[in-house]
Amino acid sequence: MTIPAKIAVLDIGKTNAKVVVLDCATGEEIAERRSPNRVLPGPPYPHYDIEALWEFVLQALSDFAKQPGFDAISITTHGASAVLLDAEGGLALPVLDYEHEYPEDIRRAYQLIRPPFSETFSPSLSGGLNVGAQLHYQKTAFPEAFARVRTILTYPQYWAFRLTGVAANEVTSLGCHTDLWLPREGAYSPLVDTLGIRDLMAPVHSAFETLGPLLPSIAAQIGTTKPIPAHCGIHDSNASLLAHLVGREPPFAVVSTGTWVINFAVGGDLDHLDPQRDALANVDAYGRAVPSSRFMGGREFEMLTAELGPLSPDAALAAIPHVIEKGLTLLPNVSGGSGPFPAHQQQWVNDIEVSTDQRWAAACLYLALMTETCLDLIGTKGPVLVEGPFSTNPAYLQALTALLGRQVVALPGSTGTSQGAALLAGISPNTKPGRAVPAPSWDVAAYRTAWHERLER
Repeated sequence: MTIPAKIAVLDIGKTNAKVVVLDCATGEEIAERRSPNRVLPGPPYPHYDIEALWEFVLQALSDFAKQPGFDAISITTHGASAVLLDAEGGLALPVLDYEHEYPEDIRRAYQLIRPPFSETFSPSLSGGLNVGAQLHYQKTAFPEAFARVRTILTYPQYWAFRLTGVAANEVTSLGCHTDLWLPREGAYSPLVDTLGIRDLMAPVHSAFETLGPLLPSIAAQIGTTKPIPAHCGIHDSNASLLAHLVGREPPFAVVSTGTWVINFAVGGDLDHLDPQRDALANVDAYGRAVPSSRFMGGREFEMLTAELGPLSPDAALAAIPHVIEKGLTLLPNVSGGSGPFPAHQQQWVNDIEVSTDQRWAAACLYLALMTETCLDLIGTKGPVLVEGPFSTNPAYLQALTALLGRQVVALPGSTGTSQGAALLAGISPNTKPGRAVPAPSWDVAAYRTAWHERLER
């Protein structure tokens, strides 16, 4: 395979989308464009503004085709999304926002047909976080529109289809709590037959495959005359994981932070996962099941920012010893319905006459405690690698180091998703070393015990 000199990556997250260009020799990002990922209210239900995203992608690719240039395209997106195409390749139904809650009767009916966790390692989640629940809702609530569906695609592969005209599915998205996949067997679950959609599912391709060159119309639109291969693409958290699977021996853990904080136990087993606490199996780019857990930490950080104002990381770090002494505590959940404590609601404890910096210190301790709990649920061992926005937050990092009592490494860069997607096309891994987080002098043992005891009351 010819290694490109530069690769463009479409990186569509739940909150924001970006297109970046990476230098394949160094792994460095050399150009970037960003756009919000807007959700339209409907009808027929809340859905992503796909055409606005497409216009953003085309404009960014057009700009980058001029400078700095690129030789290949790879794709990564958030999970929990499926795209329903009609016979002409258009949308048979809008791409549903997975946070949309369905009518109770539809939810109850779905529970009767979904396969058991022991087969899919996919917990029952809220809204459309199980893609099987999305498809059941769309088929039940909109039967006429669903009857027009001819092809079902996982979300990264939809964007590959827009670029190349080739329809595909891929295992990292199929294996991301969809109820549609059997991770141990590497095959579709019985749900695809229960829903009557097996013949609609696009062929499964490897994330590493080149699906084809850009369609001539797309190449003309972005202003390139050379053939540009587009790769199949990958689920975003698994893109982040991929960079660590190359050249690192298990066991170790990866904490990938974004809208979701996704935790991976590389080298772990599937035998002790608790589906009631958002522990599950993901499937990596090589098709292997990986014990995982998660909570909506990035969304919670945004909600805390709206409540408290901007974080001053160094001030929050300095305030942690006072917060521990006072017992100022934030209990889950800031954003409810998922994570290791799905039934709990946010509560401040001992918060009389405290400053904003002290509240933020307690919030960073909270985020670290939630991460520690998630790591414990999947039996992680070895060093813990933190990437994404939380990797630049010293209060969170030092709190996590104190809680875990083992090495925590903060990795450079704002996100690993683009790097991981670029690896699909043969880019050299970014070799910048991570930064070992220093262990703080303060003791969190009593604070941690009190936090968990309050949750058990």
